[in-house]
Amino acid sequence: MSVPLARQFYIFDLMKLALSPRVPADVRVAVDDVLISRLKTVTVGERLTLARRASGRVAAALLLDIESMDGKIMSRKTIAGKMNNADAVARQTRVMQTALENPRLTEALVINSVLRPAASAALVHAVARHEKWSPRREVRAALLRTAHLSPARALEFSREIPASVLHDVLDSSRLPAEIKNQLLRQSGSQKIRKFDDSQ
Repeated sequence: MSVPLARQFYIFDLMKLALSPRVPADVRVAVDDVLISRLKTVTVGERLTLARRASGRVAAALLLDIESMDGKIMSRKTIAGKMNNADAVARQTRVMQTALENPRLTEALVINSVLRPAASAALVHAVARHEKWSPRREVRAALLRTAHLSPARALEFSREIPASVLHDVLDSSRLPAEIKNQLLRQSGSQKIRKFDDSQ
């Protein structure tokens, strides 16, 4: 009964319900799902508050939030068309920045977000520069699997990874083949086969 009833609650009532330790875990997850399904309908100010104070799952959903200058959420296609230089690609949204600072956000949720098909170049660049998340080895490995990591960051992150592990990471990476081959050369891995564009 509690889940259908929760669908009638306001956004911040849902947030409080999802964070209450007295609410059973399965109900909190269901309430989070209701809240995540409503994110596209709330204002920028409400998204900022949710990014700052909501559960880790809601914050992770807001990492995929890209807003235009007028506050509307843009599609990935529109973003790709507008971001035609390195500065534009690197621009972080306020919601994304705030969600990255959420104390309930976990490493696993950050990794899951950057590896999702909906993850933007802006998210990858934001996580790669973030002082809390970028030093973590598992986060760096996840960033190396994305298509959006800059060559300079890819080289920096690959230096700490052993050659055999780096090959496994790059095997499932969406980075361009020339960047993968450069990373393997820099790691001193002469025995590892080169990547080609057919992979």
